[in-house]
Amino acid sequence: MEGKGDSLRILPHIHKIGLVFLLALAVVLPSVARMGEAAAAEPDIQAEAAILIDADTGRVLWSKNGEERHYPASMTKMMTCLLGIQLMPPDAKVTISQAAASTEDLPLHIARGDVLTAEELMRGMMMVSDNGAAVAIAEHIDGSAAVFAERMNEKAQEIGMRDTHFANPNGLTDPNHYSTPHDMARLAQYAMKNPVFRDFVRQKERRVTWIAPSGKTLMAENTNELLGRYEGMTGVKTGWTSAAGGCLAASAERQGVHLIAVLMKAPDETTRFSDMRKILDYGFASVTLVKGPTIKEASRHVWVKDGTAARTVVRPATDIEYPLLPGEEASHVKVTYDVPAVISAPVASGQVVGGAILTYDGEEIGRVDMVADDVPEGFSLGSWLVGLFERPLSWL
Repeated sequence: MEGKGDSLRILPHIHKIGLVFLLALAVVLPSVARMGEAAAAEPDIQAEAAILIDADTGRVLWSKNGEERHYPASMTKMMTCLLGIQLMPPDAKVTISQAAASTEDLPLHIARGDVLTAEELMRGMMMVSDNGAAVAIAEHIDGSAAVFAERMNEKAQEIGMRDTHFANPNGLTDPNHYSTPHDMARLAQYAMKNPVFRDFVRQKERRVTWIAPSGKTLMAENTNELLGRYEGMTGVKTGWTSAAGGCLAASAERQGVHLIAVLMKAPDETTRFSDMRKILDYGFASVTLVKGPTIKEASRHVWVKDGTAARTVVRPATDIEYPLLPGEEASHVKVTYDVPAVISAPVASGQVVGGAILTYDGEEIGRVDMVADDVPEGFSLGSWLVGLFERPLSWL
């Protein structure tokens, strides 16, 4: 009987120990699982340089030599197309010159004297990566490819492409034509905000139509083989030369997570696509999207001088959401606002005026553009007073 009594007295202690053990497992196992997931998901690619960013904030989510210089090949045409959209009416008639027609590699089969609308030419260029079409666009805008390249470099600086120099509009190899995965990702991020550009690069195939010769058409198939084959793929641009190797800028979206990835110097044209799958798979498996300030919460007022109103509202285009990687916590993220106190009219609706800055433990991880309501140039007493007292207002 003594043995049985001792056993009964010991049982409660066993239950307590078991409960403590189970609670410890409940705390430890999720952490172990998260650590294992992050390690297992790391992409192993053959391309020499690559980067993955969040398309909404620009946060770098993963990088392999992402700041390393390489030839960008036909990813260059993202800039050519973007400038074409901004500077040419879609129905502008573009005539193919001898210089354009004699450029290396013309999968659109354009010839000297052919005439296409700007839209048809740009769509065809982006789908089949026609080098002569890029020259024709450059010549139509600036008279020559060399002058257009200067415009490309100005735009690159505006976008924040810190280590890029363009020598031509198509990406043919030139020692002075280079970029980095991060800069190409910045370009893709900027360009994909343009709805016309997004429409150009998302199409898998399309018939391109000429003005002259009348009746000439070509069924163009996009060189981006991931379109229609990788879930959520929305663009952007392939590239290949023997010097550049395989290049690819890609955009994909799933369940509100929008990723942009760029790889450069893959060993061949096929590997760039398998590498890209690995990079994007890693991103979608690793990123958790967290809700930040709403449009209303993030809205700010700025003073306006020389306008019909004394101030306007600046706000993000959508509610702010930001990505976290495994092991990170939302409590470590801080959102601050970098907007000027005073701006000058005219202010266009949607004009970028500063940004919302995201930091994690004090280190900047991303930025969201703040856009303004429109204020026409003109006179109002309030706006005149803003101009008069601009310096004191800037100190507020």
